Amino acid sequence: MLPLLFSVATDSYNLAVRELREEFGRDLGIERVSGDLGRIVADAPPIVELAKACDVGRIMFVRHLTQEIATFPPDDIPPAHELADLVLAELPRHPNALAVQTWTDGAGTGGSFYHLLADALGERGVEVTRSGQDVVVSCFISRKTVILGVNLLDYSLSDWPGGRMRLARSDDRVSRSEFKLEEAIQTFHLALTPGEPHSPAGHPTPGDPPPGGVPSPGGHSSPGGVPSRGELPSAGWRPSPGGPSSPGALHSPGGRLSPGGPGERPSTGGFLAPGGKALDLGASPGGWTRILREYGQEVWSVDPGALDARLAGDRGIHHVPTTAGRFFHDNRVRFDVVVNDMRMDQVMSARVMLDAVPHLRRGALAIVTLKGGGRNPLDSARRGIELLAKEYAVLHARQLHHNRRELTVIAHLP
Repeated sequence: MLPLLFSVATDSYNLAVRELREEFGRDLGIERVSGDLGRIVADAPPIVELAKACDVGRIMFVRHLTQEIATFPPDDIPPAHELADLVLAELPRHPNALAVQTWTDGAGTGGSFYHLLADALGERGVEVTRSGQDVVVSCFISRKTVILGVNLLDYSLSDWPGGRMRLARSDDRVSRSEFKLEEAIQTFHLALTPGEPHSPAGHPTPGDPPPGGVPSPGGHSSPGGVPSRGELPSAGWRPSPGGPSSPGALHSPGGRLSPGGPGERPSTGGFLAPGGKALDLGASPGGWTRILREYGQEVWSVDPGALDARLAGDRGIHHVPTTAGRFFHDNRVRFDVVVNDMRMDQVMSARVMLDAVPHLRRGALAIVTLKGGGRNPLDSARRGIELLAKEYAVLHARQLHHNRRELTVIAHLP
């Protein structure tokens, strides 16, 4: 079994290790590679099972996965053609296309290694992009080591290097919190129909690099930036319904590698459908409201505080300057979406979401951030999610790249 690499927020490494051992056994051998990267070296589960546990929220603090295929000292890197051969040897068949994603243990992007691998694979007839392919080659670079990994996109949890999503700053941005909602929509494929390319706030757009000059992965302009699960491009290698038929890193014993990802969304609800009615609780100054408008929602923004002046002329925004409790007392509208990014502890946030239930349509999408902190943030988050689960079907729970000391939970009303 190949070692598995998992990425986390630096401050959450120990929480992720605890989750992994609770899920897969105390004998799970784990070692820390860098501040935000860990390696499972003994008794590793099949990556299909690990990805499933992460996708459905049983493991919340892991945000990216890959399978390690080789490790080198930085001063002893093989020639580029040998690296390409290592990658191709792990695939069931020669791919037409794959993604190469590089990152470092600092602020760098590892761009030189991207070009090294891209050129070598290109010489072997493989189209290389930064995202949007069935197969993802990962390359982590630090002062002590260079690690190559391979995984299917469906089991990577994120289509960004190490799960580090970098979104372009928009001149229309109201608040930094917009990135949290945008990342959740992209990561969990919450937009039902991408529609025409419209480059909503924070979206990577063709030719527009995110901050720091990092190119937008793949240059995608549709919401999500990558194909939705089950709609992967045909250019690359596609796993068959029964799983691959020859040896390689992408053969996960005990699990079938099939398109569609580790988790399946219910057939009704759990999406942002254009033309819906959305409720934004704790909306001020209006960052999440603005993103919801970009996805075609008519928004009721509930907060005693003011909204940004740039939102004032939008007739699709209804600012209700009151508290959530008073709004629920008077409201007669039924909503398709409810979001909550209020600054309160996990249990209080969950209770507010339960108060919203009578005001939601069946199948309504719910997005809530559960704020961390305290001595035991993992157990506190679990209590909040257990409370949510009394009324909602919880689909995902994860600490995303733009979350700080918090988790993003995605749910729907059955």
